[in-house]
Amino acid sequence: MLHIKSLDEGLELFKALGSDIRIEIIKILINESGMNMNELASKLQITNGALTSHIRKLEECGIVTVSSETSGHGNQKVCSVNLDKILIDIQDAPKNEKVYTSDIKVGLFNDYEVYPTCGLASSKKLIGEVDDTRYFSHPERYEADILWFTRGYVEYSIPNFIPFNQKIDEICISAELSSEAPGVNNVWPSDIYFYLNDTLLGTWISPGDFGDVKGIFTPDWWFPNWNQYGMLKMLVINHKGTFIDGLKISDVTIDQLALTSKSSIKFKLEVPENAEHVGGLTIFGRGFGNYNQDICAKIAYSPLE
Repeated sequence: MLHIKSLDEGLELFKALGSDIRIEIIKILINESGMNMNELASKLQITNGALTSHIRKLEECGIVTVSSETSGHGNQKVCSVNLDKILIDIQDAPKNEKVYTSDIKVGLFNDYEVYPTCGLASSKKLIGEVDDTRYFSHPERYEADILWFTRGYVEYSIPNFIPFNQKIDEICISAELSSEAPGVNNVWPSDIYFYLNDTLLGTWISPGDFGDVKGIFTPDWWFPNWNQYGMLKMLVINHKGTFIDGLKISDVTIDQLALTSKSSIKFKLEVPENAEHVGGLTIFGRGFGNYNQDICAKIAYSPLE
């Protein structure tokens, strides 16, 4: 997986792919699961020298790798495709001098009450035992990049380091979320409740626990019949109300919370036992899912009147 985070960063990649013959090289190497240089040049009906130039450009941007293989005819250079996906961010995030941004790792919750099925993992390994709620208080939980539970809640402290004598006008929280089914089930609704400082902001129904394809960033060691990716949801609370992905979900406004630079901010995600759809919750962080991000919180502020 290659993640290009800006158009400028991807310039060499775009140049490498801007050639019909290099695209054909990639297609052949994928279909043949690799090929030595002599065979590849013969198949393309070009000279070895011309092929070397094309392979070098593909190798420089990480698409193709070249290795030496010893055979009865001496050393052979074998080419193979090094990537399965390329993700390109076209737009940079807008910059605003009056916005404080923080990324919160999935495991950095300060309070919880969860019920199996449940568990945590870093991008490298499981943390403790699956379905043993005690590991949600284990010191290694701070390394977690994914967590899941059937019902209950986790609560996070959102860092508030806006300048003194400022008031908070808007809080935007984005996270990759899904339900939590036994195994996976793309049709497994779950009511996710969102709270800020114990005030219920509203709910969102997660449609399922997605496992039809591997998450773009989900590590190779992850189990194929477990949660693979979620949906990136954006929760916004401002002077007009509370919104998810631009759709209003409640009339709770930021003014009701009266937040300033001195305020602590607690954000809770819950699947209560009395919900209509008790389908669990999975939170994906960096190194999992399709978006490669932790829980992202942005606080817009302005001077106190």
